Amino acid sequence: MPPILEAHDLTKRFALGAETVEALRGISLAVQPGEFVALMGPSGSGKSTLLQLLGGLDRPTTGSVVFEGRDISHLSDDEATRLRRERTGFVFQAFNLIPLLSVRENIALPFTIAGQDAGRGEAHDRIREVIALVELEGKERYRPDQLSQGEQQRVAVARALVTRPSVLLADEPTGNLDYTTGGELLDALWKSSETAAQTIVLVTHDARAAAYADRILVIGDGQITDEISLGRRADHSAAPLIARLAQIGL
Repeated sequence: MPPILEAHDLTKRFALGAETVEALRGISLAVQPGEFVALMGPSGSGKSTLLQLLGGLDRPTTGSVVFEGRDISHLSDDEATRLRRERTGFVFQAFNLIPLLSVRENIALPFTIAGQDAGRGEAHDRIREVIALVELEGKERYRPDQLSQGEQQRVAVARALVTRPSVLLADEPTGNLDYTTGGELLDALWKSSETAAQTIVLVTHDARAAAYADRILVIGDGQITDEISLGRRADHSAAPLIARLAQIGL
């Protein structure tokens, strides 16, 4: 089966005053359908920049991103917006929920924005499924301020998954969460990958979060410096990953 997402010799440069910063320096990778991949590295390593290029949020300086067999590196703004709305899902550290909307209404936003009736048919069924996936049954009418931080982030995950995206891209989604609620969120992500064959690319600096992935790509100074394969497993202990990271000096 061909990869669902590929990067070919990606570079990304930014102008910073009179200087040029090279955020990515020739990265190539491939993600298989249904795979859970973590991009791990210290702050400033380039992992979030890489995720933005993979999701069509930004364009590379050179190189290409191929998504579902299509080069998305140079899409028009309208084409990139359509791609993000229809084929990809995003979860960020900030929850980005609408305060006046209920849990169900926040999750239904992709359908509402597209002009679809979220109260019936397939949209209704999908909303019900993702609410069950993130274990928020009974709280459909709650507003964000009536939820814990972990529950709010699970609403954001459900909203990203409700359109059944080909790839879910998550940038430090546990960054604002404590240990327990972060674990609940990671459990929901892993469950979506395991039960629904959801492809996930997760950016994190946290070994505990990365340990949920099938494979970890270590990013340093704009390059992939190591690859660690953990495989699909129900035990998400971070100990094997931490031991491996210690071996490579991280």
